[in-house]
Amino acid sequence: MNRIARVPVLAAVSVTLLASLTGCKQLEARDQLNKGVEAYKAAKYEAAIDHFQRAVSLDPNYPMTRVYLATAYAQQVVPDLKTPKNEKIAQTAIDQFNQVLEKNPNDVTSLAQIANLYMDLDEFNKAKEWNQKVLAADPKNSQAAYTIGVIDWRQAYKNSIGVLKGANLTDNGKGNAKLPKQYCETLKQENQDIVNNGIEYLQKALDINPNYDDAMSYMNLMYRQKANLACGDTKERLADVQTADNWAAKQLATRRANELNQNKGNEGIVIQSGK
Repeated sequence: MNRIARVPVLAAVSVTLLASLTGCKQLEARDQLNKGVEAYKAAKYEAAIDHFQRAVSLDPNYPMTRVYLATAYAQQVVPDLKTPKNEKIAQTAIDQFNQVLEKNPNDVTSLAQIANLYMDLDEFNKAKEWNQKVLAADPKNSQAAYTIGVIDWRQAYKNSIGVLKGANLTDNGKGNAKLPKQYCETLKQENQDIVNNGIEYLQKALDINPNYDDAMSYMNLMYRQKANLACGDTKERLADVQTADNWAAKQLATRRANELNQNKGNEGIVIQSGK
């Protein structure tokens, strides 16, 4: 009976003590977070990871700390490097971002970072899947749409090279009119849906950002893949090549305009000498 009666008093003391300890831990966690950010800025990623891990341990409910920890891991991943160590680091980063997503499924940063990591690992189907998740959470994300288009182009180009090699040809960028029809039909079966999907997503990126010159560049490349699928239809092949040429010209003009606008923006920066 006495033990039960004393519980409320002990609980009140515990709550006060816990609040005090929690406040101290939060301050220490913020300190570790700041130290981690400084190490990250100095490209000292292992030190940054150590500080971020301590911050997560001290305050596991502060979401940005885990995002920083995952980002520090991701920074150490070398694109296209197929080694167990590199793949393990990438998976560790993905696991950390997934823990963020458990509490906030629409965290665009984590979704995009996972998509980027799968790109680094050359796991293109997973990269497409995660970029589609980015677009679901952020329909105005032009980079996600662009990346899906790039992945489609890579796959289409790979298929083209394989079929053309079988016919003792190389891709001339103009629809490969000499490709025998049976080879062309095989390529059409492999690539038609991929090419159409890539054009759709690249156009989506340009609808979001009309000055996206990289997307225009891949529109040029994708229409050259589309020209490979004409299979003897000279009019269609030439029309696709012309469309590709138009995108190439537009990309060049847009890039120049973008660079000019960027330089104009820098004109507003004035460096004053000390008096």
